[in-house]
Amino acid sequence: MEQPWHLYVMSLVYIVAGINHFRNPKLYYKIIPPFFSNKKFINEMTGFLEILLGICLCISGFTNIAALSIIVLLVVIFPANIYMAIYKEARLGLPVWLLYLRLPLQFVLMIWAYYYIDFSQPLL
Repeated sequence: MEQPWHLYVMSLVYIVAGINHFRNPKLYYKIIPPFFSNKKFINEMTGFLEILLGICLCISGFTNIAALSIIVLLVVIFPANIYMAIYKEARLGLPVWLLYLRLPLQFVLMIWAYYYIDFSQPLL
């Protein structure tokens, strides 16, 4: 079954974001809240999951579980987005208004992923 073009766009967004975790890890270390001790592991795991889930979105048998997993991943990384908006050292030089605007964007991404879950089919 051929997937809709916008699913491929979503897939590409996650794959590119995941690759960036490995290309520029120090950027992500700054936005991981300090109460997490192993920032390298968290960054690499997040990057790996984004790449894997981006690929799995395009595989018909895995689209459901990948979309659901992306929603879970977005929930899990949401504290980093809050931390980034609140603490100056995590802002990466971005304006505060943009960081607060970014928070609801996470929910838009969750809705986008939810769109691809077919509840009439098993998750796997």
